[in-house]
Amino acid sequence: MTATADAEAAANELTPLADYLGSVLRRLRALPPLDLDLTQAYGNVLAEDVVAPHAYPAFDQAAVDGYAARWEDISGGSRGPGYVPAPSGIPGGRSIRLNVVGDLGAASWRPVRLTPGSCFSVAAGAPLPVGADVVVPVEWTDQGMAAVEIFRAPKRGYGVRRAGEELPAGTLLARAGTYVSPALVAVFAATGIGHVVVRPSPRVVIVATGDELVDVGRGSQPGQVVDTNSHALTAAAAEAGALAYRVGICDDDPEALRGLLEDQTLRADLIITTGGTGTGPGDMVRRILSRREGGRAGPVTFSEVALYPGTALGFGTVGAEEVPVVCLPGEPGAALIGFEVLARPAIQLLAGAEPVFRPSVRAHLLETVSSPVGLREFRPAHVAERRGGGYTVQPLAGGPFTLSGLAEANGLLVLGERVTTAAAGSTVDVLLLDRRR
Repeated sequence: MTATADAEAAANELTPLADYLGSVLRRLRALPPLDLDLTQAYGNVLAEDVVAPHAYPAFDQAAVDGYAARWEDISGGSRGPGYVPAPSGIPGGRSIRLNVVGDLGAASWRPVRLTPGSCFSVAAGAPLPVGADVVVPVEWTDQGMAAVEIFRAPKRGYGVRRAGEELPAGTLLARAGTYVSPALVAVFAATGIGHVVVRPSPRVVIVATGDELVDVGRGSQPGQVVDTNSHALTAAAAEAGALAYRVGICDDDPEALRGLLEDQTLRADLIITTGGTGTGPGDMVRRILSRREGGRAGPVTFSEVALYPGTALGFGTVGAEEVPVVCLPGEPGAALIGFEVLARPAIQLLAGAEPVFRPSVRAHLLETVSSPVGLREFRPAHVAERRGGGYTVQPLAGGPFTLSGLAEANGLLVLGERVTTAAAGSTVDVLLLDRRR
């Protein structure tokens, strides 16, 4: 049997990534909804549709600073004592003089009415006088106080915002599953909404395991490895919208690990561990959480998944509350890829977000790459838009295990299980990462 045939045979024993993800995500449910004050709703996902209880604007109002008037009074005035040539806008080149009978600000509340030949000085946001159908901008006038000379006539309706013009009462403002953005908070507030029902942000606890781990602030030495994963995955969980808590390092001690996980179930909606998912003698997480007791299977099932990097993944529940736990490999590159593939969709599902997966595009590959047979590879890459439409993707040096490549990437090039070589010029799938660059 050739090396290629051996690799294909081994790959056939792995669980396809799509099947594995489906089996995991089907076991998760969105967190129960909460009624939150509007000031706390940002960053959450709506649990139900939101309808405007009131119109916006709530009343007829001025959209600009100027003079609220009747359009028929300024559209065809006659020559009078204050006549001056007008640059544009008034038929016959005439200016118009109107009596200013009052001032209206945003805090004005008494209803007032225009009479022919009069106007009100108004500030943007002020309620319009009854009968007003135009606001003449200040800069189109002589800015008079008792009387105003208008040199240019705007179109009827200029500078006016009518009640309900933007959002009538009863408008569907957002559907369930919508992410609450700052702009959406503004829309809710403007239409009189003070509370919304949302899915809470999942509380995610991150634990790094291994006797070899030491905390950051020092360099690695033989027998010691700086704990990269718990810091990186805490940041990744926060980026995904979770309330992320870094517990830190747990040694490969069975009782310590069991006790730590049991304690964390009290404050977690999801627990993520890194390290110990393989089958080697030091892979304590797998040995402890998959151990059969009393004839029953362990709380976590570990699977060999057709994923590169990091084939060994675990999923199950721990504690009396049956809190979901995701077990990722200890190698930092594999842990970050595993988070993108498995943990991030789990967080999105718990949060009630749709879709749970990152957006993807089809892109023109700029460089020939090879990929392990039988594995779905996720490789750091830089994706860019092409002039005229479409995308290009450049694989980054070092492959999926390089942290520098992951830090630079704005996408993940995806090569399917059947792909061993992708030629330059071919079209490939790319996951788009949330990177501001």
